[in-house]
Amino acid sequence: MDHPPLWYKDAVFYELSIKGFYDGNHDGYGDFVGAIQKLDYLRDLGVDTLWLLPFYQSPWRDDGYDISDYYQVHPTYGSLEDFDRFIQEAHRRDLRVVADLVMNHVSQDHPWFQEARADPQSPKRNWFVWSDTDQKYRGVRVIFVDTERSNWTWDPVAKQYFWHRFYSHQPDLNYDNPEVREEMFRVVQFWMKRGIDGFRCDAVPYLFEREGTSCENLPETHAFFKDLRARVEAEFPGRILLAEANQWPADVKAYFGNEDEFHMAFNFPLMPRIFIAIAREVHHPITDIVMQTLPIPATCAWGIFLRNHDELTLEMVTNEERDFMYHEYAKLPVMRLNLGIRRRLAPLVDDDRRLLELLHGLLFSLPGVPVLYYGDELGMGDNVFLGDRNGVRTPMQWSPDRNAGFSRVDPEMLYLPVITNPNFHYESRNVEAEVRLSSSLLRWIQRILAVRRRYARVFGRGEIEFLPHANPSALIFLRRYEGQTVLCVFNLSRRSVALELSLPQFKEYTPLELRGNTRFPRIGELPYFFTLGEHEWFWFELLPPEPASTSPPPSSVPPSP
Repeated sequence: MDHPPLWYKDAVFYELSIKGFYDGNHDGYGDFVGAIQKLDYLRDLGVDTLWLLPFYQSPWRDDGYDISDYYQVHPTYGSLEDFDRFIQEAHRRDLRVVADLVMNHVSQDHPWFQEARADPQSPKRNWFVWSDTDQKYRGVRVIFVDTERSNWTWDPVAKQYFWHRFYSHQPDLNYDNPEVREEMFRVVQFWMKRGIDGFRCDAVPYLFEREGTSCENLPETHAFFKDLRARVEAEFPGRILLAEANQWPADVKAYFGNEDEFHMAFNFPLMPRIFIAIAREVHHPITDIVMQTLPIPATCAWGIFLRNHDELTLEMVTNEERDFMYHEYAKLPVMRLNLGIRRRLAPLVDDDRRLLELLHGLLFSLPGVPVLYYGDELGMGDNVFLGDRNGVRTPMQWSPDRNAGFSRVDPEMLYLPVITNPNFHYESRNVEAEVRLSSSLLRWIQRILAVRRRYARVFGRGEIEFLPHANPSALIFLRRYEGQTVLCVFNLSRRSVALELSLPQFKEYTPLELRGNTRFPRIGELPYFFTLGEHEWFWFELLPPEPASTSPPPSSVPPSP
């Protein structure tokens, strides 16, 4: 598939779980055969890049993020041939595919770790980080605070402690070992040769350890990814690397390097502050954090999102902001996990349709590449009682039939139960029902993505300018690119607002409202007046005045016969 320059900046990503998307062989689990059957749905939705959660061989103690063989597809998902066909069929529909790659750690079941723990003289012993004591790297934060008390775990076979930044069944690889680095290059090469268009690299800040540091964002980590980027560009030009680095703005921005590290990085600092701004009905949490995350190198892009397969992480907010988020969005303790909230988008905001539209409007307007999470286009519900993060990883809801049309097996054979909460029941929240209803959330998202596609470069590549005004509940900014200007106006309040906007630089311009293709009154010398209902928002293209005609006026003398 062709990879034109900067294609990723114009894209809309869709995150999907192969396990949770569609069961093609009737065993209660999604697979590549099933996912192929739903590619037309994804194309028609209006997305153009698919991000696949891990599909490699794994014991599934962490839903595939505990890899036991990097070179094999989990047999429940199918074979390498099924994967190859999925890539071919996706590309045939002009859909690119980005795969998750877990580089920091493996499963304790991986043969590398089994060999390492069994024999201290094995070459694989140095593929992991060992210690005779659990006192090294003291002060390094524990990420999964609800389940892990330490980053060290005693291994009774090796008779040493091994280092892990996540679960104790996920030993970290030792990136100080050049053999480990070379093996990761081989993994990337293996899948890119099979057609992958890029990798979302998991947990990138944690690859190296140094005494007296936080063991995060170390110079050695950046050096490794610069090397990886150079190798990818030399052999697979046009493919991308996307960083998952849940860090503060300055630390995340560093992963772009000098346009020589990651092409993209997720904007974790922005995501929770969108919800804070909505709850407080003020724009400054968004404007402040956007300005902290800009500028970035010209060829790089943020990946922006509202929800994903993990908890809504609150690691990179203040303690006050975290308490506020818990109070507003996770009133029951069971809704909280680690330092986050385990809820899908629709239940997170009480299924408020106007608010869901506003949130998607922000997602599609702010600087970066929007990432949708499977099922959120339907307003799917969750089940916080399933444990861990499984409540947001339930089967995709395709129809009102048994098992939400996901699988033909008996319901108890499903990998997770479908959502039957009466407010989000699969019998009404499903693709078949929402496609038939022009007012559904699914159809609305299809329409708004079609509008955004016409302005993909403005929103994906353009600069942003926040406009001053007197109402703190209104978020107003311009997006500009190559002579095209879009004015974005959002009411973050539950009440109607009126505001005056000074636009002297656009005198005589005509605002064209993009969703309805409606011309508004021309901008004059006086401030432009807006009234916005509860959570209402607009996109306007600002059309310059048409140049006066230079042709001579028609003659009043009749032509000669």
